[in-house]
Amino acid sequence: MIRRGTLNLCLFAFVLAAFSVAHAQKDPAPAKESAVPVLTITTARDPVDKSYRRMVLGMELFEKNHHIAPQAPLRFKLLPRHKGTDMSRIGVEIAGDTFAIPVKVADDSTFTLERIQKALDEDASVRSNRKALTMTWRAEIRSPGLPPDTRRLGDLRLECAVGMEADLVSNRFSALQRIADLLGATRNYCNRAKPRYFFFAERPVFAVTLVSGARREPVLIDMLYAGALDRPLTERELATCDCEVLLDRAFYLPLGDRSWPDDTRVELEYMDDGRLTETTSPAANPAAIRARESISIGKSTKADVHAAVGKAKTVRFENGFEVWAYRIIDQAKAKAAAAKARSGAEEEGPAPETELVVLFDPSGTATKVRLGPDVVFTD
Repeated sequence: MIRRGTLNLCLFAFVLAAFSVAHAQKDPAPAKESAVPVLTITTARDPVDKSYRRMVLGMELFEKNHHIAPQAPLRFKLLPRHKGTDMSRIGVEIAGDTFAIPVKVADDSTFTLERIQKALDEDASVRSNRKALTMTWRAEIRSPGLPPDTRRLGDLRLECAVGMEADLVSNRFSALQRIADLLGATRNYCNRAKPRYFFFAERPVFAVTLVSGARREPVLIDMLYAGALDRPLTERELATCDCEVLLDRAFYLPLGDRSWPDDTRVELEYMDDGRLTETTSPAANPAAIRARESISIGKSTKADVHAAVGKAKTVRFENGFEVWAYRIIDQAKAKAAAAKARSGAEEEGPAPETELVVLFDPSGTATKVRLGPDVVFTD
């Protein structure tokens, strides 16, 4: 029998050994020497900060993989996590034991970093004049020349990879997450089919659509709003989430699905754009199409939709908008598939469903509807 204290000691020894190996492998390349000013800068107590070494590792990963987004520069972006976070006049500095260097922050809360050997030697931090957990960090990689409200999938794949390498995501403090970091598991995280890496739209988002040539598919609702329609976040979970005040802007993407090339457009439709819109996939099932036809955009109320379609999964946001979602099975198809299974012609699998998503504005009127293709959902 292994005693608990012995097990903890073994785990500590394992983590310590992994830490030594990982850091031996992941030290940033030496930087050029430069004049380092010694400044006195006022920062908040317990400030928002990140490791300068890790952020330089992210910069090196960007340079190594720049071919994924060849026209785009790398910047780092600060985003609010609390409702009361003041995002104006943010101060950022690189701070070591013997120096502090101010970093210029643009009006859009983005900045770049230089490689400074002294900062690497002193294991400096990049910190702001805001308190810890009031902001979150992201890499920002944007190819020029895209239409409005459009991102490029290759840019976002590289944003995820750089963000993970630079350890920008907040609240990844569990022992298992840290061991995974040390053993290099996070380097492949963004290659998963559906990595739970948050991207944030500029405004509250209703729909995210992938477009490549003639192929056009909406991102399913379980990849929007941190999956809040499938399982609402508790107050405690929300308080430790990067999405705390950005839930209505948060979305995931199928980054590891290589059937979507890097030049795939990611089109964003916003809740508050003032337009009445309807999107219907030609692959939607007949039952879902009938449900959609029962909704009158610009007229139907929540009570009308509930009476016509039934109870939905819902999420209401602080801006007053509310999203309802349904998954509708074509019963005729389901019965035919079950009959084939009973006859032994084929195995019975889960029935395909069509996703129907409705947006209600703050007055409670349906203003946008999205009807997806008939697909088999996998949780």
